[in-house]
Amino acid sequence: MFTRFMLRPSCSLSFPLTPLTPFFFKPCTAISIRRTAVVSAAASLAVTLDETHPYGPSLSKGYQPSVEPKSLQQDNEVLLDENRFIRVFDISAIRVSADRCYALESQLRGHLLNWPRIRNIARVPGDEIDGELQKYFNSNDDEPLQSLNRRIYGKAEGDGEPLSPVLYRDKLAKTFNSRGYEKFRNLAKLSRPKRKTKKEPNQIREHKSNECYLVEVVVDNHLSDDEKREDLSGLLGDAAYSLGKWKGSTRLLLLDEQHAYKSFDEMPEAIKACLTGSLFEIVRCKLTLFYSYWQMNEVLEALLPKGIIVPSSFETVGHIIHLNLRDEHLPYKNLIAKVVLDKNKPKIQTVVNKIEAINNDFRTMPLEVLAGNHSLVTKLVENGLQFHVDLATVYWSSKLATERQRLLNCFTRSDVVCDVFSGVGPLAISAAKKVKHVYANDLNPHAIDYLERNCVLNKLERKIEVFNMDGRRFIDAIFKSHSTRPITQVVMNLPKDAAEYLDAFKGIFRDTEMNKELTLPKIHVYGFSKAEDPEFDFHERIRIALSEVAFEVKMHKVRLVAPGKWMLCASFVLPERVAFADRVSEI
Repeated sequence: MFTRFMLRPSCSLSFPLTPLTPFFFKPCTAISIRRTAVVSAAASLAVTLDETHPYGPSLSKGYQPSVEPKSLQQDNEVLLDENRFIRVFDISAIRVSADRCYALESQLRGHLLNWPRIRNIARVPGDEIDGELQKYFNSNDDEPLQSLNRRIYGKAEGDGEPLSPVLYRDKLAKTFNSRGYEKFRNLAKLSRPKRKTKKEPNQIREHKSNECYLVEVVVDNHLSDDEKREDLSGLLGDAAYSLGKWKGSTRLLLLDEQHAYKSFDEMPEAIKACLTGSLFEIVRCKLTLFYSYWQMNEVLEALLPKGIIVPSSFETVGHIIHLNLRDEHLPYKNLIAKVVLDKNKPKIQTVVNKIEAINNDFRTMPLEVLAGNHSLVTKLVENGLQFHVDLATVYWSSKLATERQRLLNCFTRSDVVCDVFSGVGPLAISAAKKVKHVYANDLNPHAIDYLERNCVLNKLERKIEVFNMDGRRFIDAIFKSHSTRPITQVVMNLPKDAAEYLDAFKGIFRDTEMNKELTLPKIHVYGFSKAEDPEFDFHERIRIALSEVAFEVKMHKVRLVAPGKWMLCASFVLPERVAFADRVSEI
């Protein structure tokens, strides 16, 4: 999988950040809400919102809470201090009952907070009441409470003499069956043991490791006697239930940032019209965005010095991310790798960087592990098939997945494919699911080892024959063997010098009678070109290698591997004059 980001220069921030200042990251998946006391005037905004900044959250907006910095060095590894990326924003919210929440949300579209990855509806802790019990607290008379007592205890005040325990127990026994207390569902619930929850209330911390933002309701510490809330924790369970003005579950509708610090009279008329006739409350909230909230490019823009372009792309191979850092990024390579690793956990466990270009016969890339574990053996899935790969000893490119799929669409069920430079088998194994038979070859013995493993892993070992030979020797041996099936498709994916191997097809059928019915194979050869007209340049190289001019070649541009350097695929049917080169020369 290949992920690309836009190239953007890093922006200047209103807070100092040195390039090597350590930070730390934790992944984001959940949210939390809590209450906090009103802050004094002295603890006002450290950084005021700048109207020049675009809409939405930014590291240049909000203010930082007072936190203690973490240790700067540990075991010679780069650490990231997540506290330096915490931003607090003061916003306003409308507190309404839960049953009115979603109706008001649709009516207040355009006035609610519309920040990415943040819900504009938040829950208020301590006021969540079961829907079956909520109706008992919405009325002031005693009838709901008496009904509740009858459901729990079987009687209420004024019902006369209580039922004899013996008779009551006998009555319960008659209604008990294998499914439980069928006619006493509430009693059955009370008799069953409580299910263990993943997170008990007493184990909840102020800021969990998987939170990316936090909503805090700012309340006044000095409440009047009328505003003090009734504690119902003993009646409704261990949760901190409280009843005051709100008797039942409520929600917070987070208003847009432009409505912060506004009273209800200062709100737009659209908001006033929607809230007319409803029970509501305007509350102040603190929205805290943790380090896990910010995207990778936002963090790198803040960390890298001004003027350095943020790394634009990377390649994912299983649990490994492969970077191609520029020279200007090398002084900060460990810092960049740490951010990339943290922002892609838990799927990604290793970040590597290519040190230099590929200059060996086995096409292995010289890689440097920058972050994570040092295992370069990984498992990945492509086209529904599983592959084991060791990037230290074999070549793999996830960027060519689309090109491999294009070739597969050209094959038919009656084809016999010959993959001259197969590697670990991404094309050969995928083709084996569709075609009649596959012959796969590679010079690298490590690649052949993984190719055989992948064949067994995908249960296709019967349709693939594996060879470990030089490309020219393989072509000559496979076409001259009497036990070989007639080959219809040949793939030569070695862009650096695959065109030079085409001379192995000269006279490949010279020992075969010309009047005999023979199917000439279709060849797909790959190559690089830096010429102004790359298609013409690659076409000329193919003609020179085959010593033949009069044949049709179909060119396809695969991708731009570097500025001015194209990777191309040429497809053509092997010319008859080339296949019978020696016999034609005698005539």
